[in-house]
Amino acid sequence: MRTIRDANSDILDDLRRIFQAVHEYSKLAEKVSGLTGPQLWAVKLLARGAPMRVSDLARQMYLRAPTVVGIIDRLEAKGLVTRTHSRKDRRAVELCLTDSGLELASKSPEVVQNMLLEGFDEITDEQFRHLEEGMKLIVQMLGAEKLTPQPLHG
Repeated sequence: MRTIRDANSDILDDLRRIFQAVHEYSKLAEKVSGLTGPQLWAVKLLARGAPMRVSDLARQMYLRAPTVVGIIDRLEAKGLVTRTHSRKDRRAVELCLTDSGLELASKSPEVVQNMLLEGFDEITDEQFRHLEEGMKLIVQMLGAEKLTPQPLHG
């Protein structure tokens, strides 16, 4: 009879598969779009909901606003995003995609972050709790609780 500890190789293989999938999706996205995973994710989110403030985009990306500002700076330099003052509140800056940005968003593959978030929506609350607990355990095993999460780059 197989014990729980006999599953070690299966768990390690599954972790390898996850890392490999993230890497492969990110490589494909970068090859097709010329953007990093976080940059393409920002473009995809803006394509769905622009105009948008940096704070709103940061919230949707589960990142801090200063991190998103750096991503937007690079997208703006590539001519994919524009920043304009809001007509409702001149102090607020809104982000929009340029025509090039919209075209790139439509031609690029889905990003792994969206795939994960959509997958989270499709599982039961109980499955989600188990997933959350398992992820926390892995983080603890690696002693990574104090690391600042960085955007997925593949």
